[in-house]
Amino acid sequence: MQPLGSKENTLFRSVVKFYESKQYKKGLKAAEQILRKHPNHGDTQAMKALILNSQGHPEEAFALAKVALKNDMKSHVCWHVYGILWRSAKNYEEAIKAYKFALRIEPDSQNILRDLALLQMQMRDYQGYIQSRQLMMKARPQLRQNWTALAVSHHLAGDLKAAEQILVTYENTLKSPPPKTDIEHSEAVLYKNTIIAELGETERALKHLNSIKKNNLDRTAVLEYRANYLLDLDRKEEAEKAYRVLIERNNEYRAYYEGLEKALGLERSNEADIEKLRALYDSFAEKNTRLDSARRIPLDFLQGDAFKSAADEYLQRMFKKGVPSTFPNIKALYAVPAKRETIESLVLSYTSEKKMNGSTNGEVNGDDSDRFDQSVLYFLAQHYNYHLSRHTEKAMEYIDRLLELNPKSVDYHQTKARIWKHIGNTKKASEAISHARELDEKDRYINTKCAKYQLRNNENENALTTMSKFTRNDTVGGPLGDLHDMQCMWFLTEDGDAYVRQCDYGLALKRFHSIADIFEVWYEDQFDFHSFSIRKGQIRAYVDMIRWEDHLRDHPFFTRAAISAVKIYLKLADNPELSNPNAKTLENLDPTERKKAQKKAKREQEKREKEEADKKAAAAKKATASSGDSEVKKEDPDPKGLQLAQTKEPLEASLKFLAPLLEFSPKNIEAQNLGFEVHLRRKKYLLALKCLLAAAAIDPDHPKLHEQIVRFRQAANGLSEIPPQVDAVIKSDFTLIPADANLKSYNTEWQTKHSESSPHLQSAYHIQYLLGEISKSQAESELQRLLDSSSISIEDALRGLDYLDEWKSDRQTKDAYQEKGAAKWPESTAFQKQ
Repeated sequence: MQPLGSKENTLFRSVVKFYESKQYKKGLKAAEQILRKHPNHGDTQAMKALILNSQGHPEEAFALAKVALKNDMKSHVCWHVYGILWRSAKNYEEAIKAYKFALRIEPDSQNILRDLALLQMQMRDYQGYIQSRQLMMKARPQLRQNWTALAVSHHLAGDLKAAEQILVTYENTLKSPPPKTDIEHSEAVLYKNTIIAELGETERALKHLNSIKKNNLDRTAVLEYRANYLLDLDRKEEAEKAYRVLIERNNEYRAYYEGLEKALGLERSNEADIEKLRALYDSFAEKNTRLDSARRIPLDFLQGDAFKSAADEYLQRMFKKGVPSTFPNIKALYAVPAKRETIESLVLSYTSEKKMNGSTNGEVNGDDSDRFDQSVLYFLAQHYNYHLSRHTEKAMEYIDRLLELNPKSVDYHQTKARIWKHIGNTKKASEAISHARELDEKDRYINTKCAKYQLRNNENENALTTMSKFTRNDTVGGPLGDLHDMQCMWFLTEDGDAYVRQCDYGLALKRFHSIADIFEVWYEDQFDFHSFSIRKGQIRAYVDMIRWEDHLRDHPFFTRAAISAVKIYLKLADNPELSNPNAKTLENLDPTERKKAQKKAKREQEKREKEEADKKAAAAKKATASSGDSEVKKEDPDPKGLQLAQTKEPLEASLKFLAPLLEFSPKNIEAQNLGFEVHLRRKKYLLALKCLLAAAAIDPDHPKLHEQIVRFRQAANGLSEIPPQVDAVIKSDFTLIPADANLKSYNTEWQTKHSESSPHLQSAYHIQYLLGEISKSQAESELQRLLDSSSISIEDALRGLDYLDEWKSDRQTKDAYQEKGAAKWPESTAFQKQ
């Protein structure tokens, strides 16, 4: 430790205070004063590095921190600062090493110990976290949060008994019981109760719960836990009373009704219990005329005439009230064909003269009659638009009738847009939803729906303009910048997909990387809660958050973005020319013209890059001059994603998305298929085989899997220069197709087995072409002939275009395919030329 005079010591303390209060300019000035007199003072250099890092100069900060360490290797401040710098750079392993060095020098420092513990929790190093928390608890045993944190560390590490024992030990040290208003104590004892339950000791958990329920502040949780424990212990009479109490508190929560059914020993699959169940729900319905759950739930288990009667009563009740969400509320019943047909016949019967002018009981009259009529028509429009009962012509007929009755209804125009979407006409869908938005410009929901439909129609700029009506447009980056800040993932995902359809892979990757960055932010955001939640005593919520974070990247938003990004990288790996944003335009030119256009585009790009670099340099200079103590916002060096698209190693870049996709969504067959494609191109044969076997376990008849099995067998048979261990594993594990199998015969048998399925036939033709069994022109003809099939869907037909791209078919062949598709689906925009 290098000594300072009293004046410099005071200055150093002020540097620390200025840093903590984010007064960075004053902090730098004070640090410079010290360094003028003591130029090699390590602690001051370390604090200066910390301030520079906060001002957005990480490289300069790291360089200075290393100099500080050289000047004073035995300073815990220097090591602590070095760890903080690594933590800000998200390199937690190096940060932990630096903290441990600091702790060796200053073992009693609570600040260093706390920072180390937080990082260990972030990295899920539970054993290290236990050790750190034990030291913190021993240093300050009077703080409850230290005991609680130690219990949490054991709990997450899987040692439930140790976790409970720590909580009990602390409670035994209390000389007087905490006041009833002590939230931290209330949460801690309830947390202990959950640990006892997780141990499987339900009887003891119930006994403990009964002892704390009177004074616990989370009344709902206590009642729910008690009902669940009683049910698990088969004490059904008490469980019944407990669930009835819960239903009185919240009579629309389905889980309580399900618990009550179990407590009463009633099973929906048992015909003898059906009448008892119906009587049970009727008793609840009679008590409350506004209650929906007790009237809707019986529709799930009733059958035949009983279902028809209950459905009739329920539907008429909802239609008389004019409830717009009636269809979404009952569409789950459509999974049972008989119920779907019953509902359809019932609602169609309401359109008869008798029903449309009043119910059989004469209860619907005047304005109520109009409301009933419109509710019925609206239900039918949604019914025929639903995928299990789709008949878009009828759906359009009913929605047009509704619009004649009420041309200014936002809901009706939105439903018409949805019908156009299912027909496949994204242009008319966008127009219809835009009209709906204009009818109520203050409605955020219809505004976002409009933007979504515009993106589906590849109207990226219009969609951004639409979204700008509800964004802060004065932020850096305008509306798009605000959507990034607000983590509006649905917009970024749809925007990226729209750019994929337009072959602008740079901007598409930009959006998908933004999604990945948002998930990274979510992962980083938990860091603050490691201390906050323990300090505030919100233990149960904290444990739930940790477990949720452990499965963060199996979220559908991440899965969708990752799949799209990997597909782009595969395309770029196979055809690097696609990294040019004008690739789609160049595709239509002849080779000579294309070469000229590429050179011109390159010159223009270099010019744009130079102009942007000059602008950024000027902006950075201005920002540095005027930033003061405010945090510097980083400038985006690649706003159009050109650097992302022009990567030299697209397959390696795809691993950022592929690795978490395979780890957290292993049951997603598309992810496994993409994993195979990436690893096969990387010549990582065992990883490719792993993906192949995983896909086969999910769906052995998947058409893409069939292609990959044949290709892998073909590749495996042709491998010569591979390690003997790899070859041995392939021979022993790859048994999906025999090593000596005739691939042509295997493909023919598979084709015969799936002769009625268009996707399977497409795969069979692709394999025939790869094996040289048919020529490219024959494969193209077979693919086009499939469009005559009555069972082929638009999605399957569009997949045919992907095969034509993979075969590098000429423009004329693609145009012929698209024309035939446009003739088969005239209302769809999918096959219209852009």
